[in-house]
Amino acid sequence: MLLAKNSLGVIETDHDFSEVETLSSANAASGMAVHDDCKLRFLELKAKRTHRFIVFKIEEKQKQVVVEKVGEPAQSYEDFTACLPDNECRYAVYDFDFVTAENCQKSRIFFIAWSPDTARVRSKMIYASTKERFKRELDGIQVELQATDPTEMGLDVIKSRAN
Repeated sequence: MLLAKNSLGVIETDHDFSEVETLSSANAASGMAVHDDCKLRFLELKAKRTHRFIVFKIEEKQKQVVVEKVGEPAQSYEDFTACLPDNECRYAVYDFDFVTAENCQKSRIFFIAWSPDTARVRSKMIYASTKERFKRELDGIQVELQATDPTEMGLDVIKSRAN
């Protein structure tokens, strides 16, 4: 980086600070609010079991996390994964039913942070910096997954993490 005084005595640099501006604006945007509907839908999934899954997205203009899609109880895991966009980040909650080795019916609530490699860097930063605050709003999450491609959240992964 080159620093020099110009004819007016002002120090100038040849360094491009645009990346720093992008990082600071993404950090400033991480103070996302959580829409009340997110908490309400999660309580319905957890207590009433009226949903199989919920997909959440961050609305940057509104500076809040909102519900994007709600899955019916009869929908499959494949239906759920089909709702996640290929190149955009999302948060999701999935209610996974399974039978233990002792033949007991159980359920685990998974929180999935979907951040595909093909998503915009700014989007990944905003989702990463908002994740912990958002998770605190959803009391009752039992398992957390971070996935950057579909193989990291395949049904085999879900089954192995449920036990």
